[in-house]
Amino acid sequence: MTGTLVIVRHAQAQHGIGEDHARQLTVKGRRQAQEVGTLLADAGILPDQVICSTSTRTRETLELALEQMPGRPQIDFEEAAYGASGRELYELVNLVPKDVGTVMLVGHNPAVAQMASEFIDLGPHGGFLQFPPASVAVVRMEVEWLYAAPGTGTGRLLTE
Repeated sequence: MTGTLVIVRHAQAQHGIGEDHARQLTVKGRRQAQEVGTLLADAGILPDQVICSTSTRTRETLELALEQMPGRPQIDFEEAAYGASGRELYELVNLVPKDVGTVMLVGHNPAVAQMASEFIDLGPHGGFLQFPPASVAVVRMEVEWLYAAPGTGTGRLLTE
């Protein structure tokens, strides 16, 4: 069985206020997070399981997005997703049970941008994928979660 991986960068957060892990979303970020949920619900892309960084801004992004969707997925708050490299994010995805259909990963740049870019055709010159706050990429995996790695699926940006 193959699945769908939804890669989400947290929405806009406050800058330079207090400890990084505790930064909250701005008013704009709260609106962006709700728009992410609406976008996914309207596209019929509903997570069965979520892997979310433990930072305040990722938790807030997730909660506001889920408010716009029916149902409630299993949520795994992962300390390892905060400050993770792209490789470390794959390691978290590799732990997802094979019967899970859609996984949503809510994290931070540069790792989520790197991960998304490894599934999206960036044209003949390649380059770096622009993945601003509240960006969403959807990847149709060609392998089970255990084998998820760069290039094992085909992705597209759901947000502009």
